[in-house]
Amino acid sequence: MAEDVQQGVARIVAEQAMIDAADIKPATKLEDLGLDSLALVEVVFGIEETFDISVPYNANDPSASDFKLDTVGEVIDGVKQLIAEKA
Repeated sequence: MAEDVQQGVARIVAEQAMIDAADIKPATKLEDLGLDSLALVEVVFGIEETFDISVPYNANDPSASDFKLDTVGEVIDGVKQLIAEKA
């Protein structure tokens, strides 16, 4: 499952950044990929659809969210945690 989460998140982020998913690494900062606030919302929606989870992300106040969208690794860890909590 862990590999599926990593690959799924990389694919979703890569789609929004319009780059190859192979170029996405856990240390990659979403900001460095040029993702704006709308693209981040699309990433969240993609994650929710792909993994059938609800991401606690407030686009109006991202800093108030426990779900971190700074690096791809943080996103992967957050998705894993949400999947575990749902199980």
